[in-house]
Amino acid sequence: MPNPAIIKQLYESRINQYAAFVGFFHSRGGIKALLERSGLLQPRMKVLDAGCGFGMATFALLDALDARNMPPVHVDAFDLTPAMLQRFRSELDTRKLSLIRLQEADILDDNALPENWTSYDFVVSTSMLEYLPRDQLPHALSTLRMRMKPGSRMLVVITRKSLVTKVLIEWAWKAERYTADELRAAFSQAGFDQLEFIRFPLRYGWLNQSNHVVVAQRSE
Repeated sequence: MPNPAIIKQLYESRINQYAAFVGFFHSRGGIKALLERSGLLQPRMKVLDAGCGFGMATFALLDALDARNMPPVHVDAFDLTPAMLQRFRSELDTRKLSLIRLQEADILDDNALPENWTSYDFVVSTSMLEYLPRDQLPHALSTLRMRMKPGSRMLVVITRKSLVTKVLIEWAWKAERYTADELRAAFSQAGFDQLEFIRFPLRYGWLNQSNHVVVAQRSE
């Protein structure tokens, strides 16, 4: 079972290895391509990047918006690991981006995020929720749901259960893995009644072998 303190220490000590890992699989490009064809992009969205790491999903989102000639969005982003956030800030400074606010926070701490981090048009969470204890997944999803606007949607990329991910993700990175039915049950417990499983585009098809991609809508 993942432990927040252990996960934080793991990513503090292996941040360069993790960056190389996601770079090898072209994860940022895959998320950009996924967002471009998803129908989820809207101009001037208010976005929450939950478990942002060093900004992979945020930068993929900004690049996808730019490719669609949409104006920039406001992004709030949080992560458990200070080293990840520092790397995120460095790239923000390099790209001279000012519409992103960062916060160190644990999704399982109900008081960790600012009270005004709410009413989001879109929530994205990539490769974060599998690092929570399995029995806490519905609670984390519910926490994110309560910060969404009615009618808004959330995109979750989370590790698929397979023999490959048992070695590459569970053993190497101490994460949980899920079947589609397990995710349906967790999202349902969290209050989501509209759920869709989508896939990465064919040119990034290898990412479908190790990940589920879930789009959930807050209906009320």
